[in-house]
Formats: sequence, C-alpha cells, structure tokens
Amino acid sequence: MSATAANVSAAAVRLVPANAEHRYNVTHADLPLSCPMPGMSLWNSHPKVYLAIEATGTAQCPYCSAVYTLTD
Repeated sequence: MSATAANVSAAAVRLVPANAEHRYNVTHADLPLSCPMPGMSLWNSHPKVYLAIEATGTAQCPYCSAVYTLTD
C-alpha cells in the first residue's frame, strides 16, 4: 500500500457517520455550523446546509432534524 493510500485509509477511519445522532453539542470553534459537519462521512448524507445558531443557541437541520446546541 502506498503512503498516500495509507493516509486516505487512516483519514476515512476517523470520520464520524453523518446523521448518526439526533443531538449534537457544538462550540464556537465549530462555527459556521453546517449539517453535516466537517469530519462526517458524506457519502450517505443529505446536501450541506448552514445553520444559524448564534442568536438562539440551538438550531435544527431541515433535512435530518438533528438538533445542535451551542455549549459555550
């Protein structure tokens, strides 16, 4: 296996399944907030949508109904 293939395989293992949970806690470091978030596998997910969370501290994805809560 080449070094590039090993890096790609290692990166794929670290991905979180998209839409696997229905509640996520996020921080200001995660802004701008999108669903699915960076680090989630995208092959089985809906189109990326940006969510406004700053004003209320919570946001719900219109596609998968995941609820995001700003924790800091």
